[in-house]
Amino acid sequence: MSRPITIVEVGPRDGLQNEKAILEPAVRADLTLRLEAAGARRIEAVSFVHPKYVPQMAGAEEVMAALPAEPGRSRIGLVLNAKGYERAIATPVDEINVSVAATDGFGLKNQGLDRAGQQAMLEEIVRRRHNAAPGEAAPSLSVTISCVWGCPFDGEVSVDQVADLVGRISALGVQEIALADTIGVGDPWSVTRKVEAARKAAPDATLRLHFHDTRNTGLANAYAGVEAGIDVLDASVGGIGGCPFAPGATGNIATEDLVYMLERAGFSTGYDLDRLIETARWIGEKIGRPAPSALSRAGGWPARG
Repeated sequence: MSRPITIVEVGPRDGLQNEKAILEPAVRADLTLRLEAAGARRIEAVSFVHPKYVPQMAGAEEVMAALPAEPGRSRIGLVLNAKGYERAIATPVDEINVSVAATDGFGLKNQGLDRAGQQAMLEEIVRRRHNAAPGEAAPSLSVTISCVWGCPFDGEVSVDQVADLVGRISALGVQEIALADTIGVGDPWSVTRKVEAARKAAPDATLRLHFHDTRNTGLANAYAGVEAGIDVLDASVGGIGGCPFAPGATGNIATEDLVYMLERAGFSTGYDLDRLIETARWIGEKIGRPAPSALSRAGGWPARG
């Protein structure tokens, strides 16, 4: 059998949070369901961030309420602080993904916390989860480190800086840690170096990679990650998205482009490429611009129908 690669779909959250169009919760829930019909098993459906700062993510509770429970599907909620965590556990999210930054500059812009403050925030969330009262929800927990390959405010981020942070997060018992190239400045060789360092720092944790295609290196970086042994990658349908707190950041690597590359090489993703392309074109209509992914324009190969 071919080696399976898990693609965590982040379009309903990371894909939509930087778009000018603000979609109603019902439309965002529909996007999640369409993506699940196309094969998504893990999907970042919502963000529990204050709508004052990211109005595109308003109504996270409404989105989750519109998603019927589905065996074999995991809906993820992103949180930036303890208040977001409180909101998340009051909904039926299956996973909570806590975002922390590799730098003080981005942490202060994104969350109003420097690295020390973010570490304390994460420790509080982990402690709260471990001490959950009987009957209180305790979804699985992962952490995404933003700006691993570079920060728009603090510049370059060293391998040692990343390894130190990964080690401290792993020491809290977090089982999955995502390394994110938030502004799309990474290259395949630096991906290899930072994956190797992170693996040494957290040998028992699952590593996940999250790439933006700002400088057209996203798929090359994903390839480098897979070659380095990574089995979990984030992607956004249509290649839409970006970060409102990262000037110039564009969308994640497109789910359909990544699926095409991996499936052509013999890997197994579990996605239906034709339905992904259809969904990418659909969400392009909803946001008022064509999705930027290559396959939403060119289609798959060999051509069918």
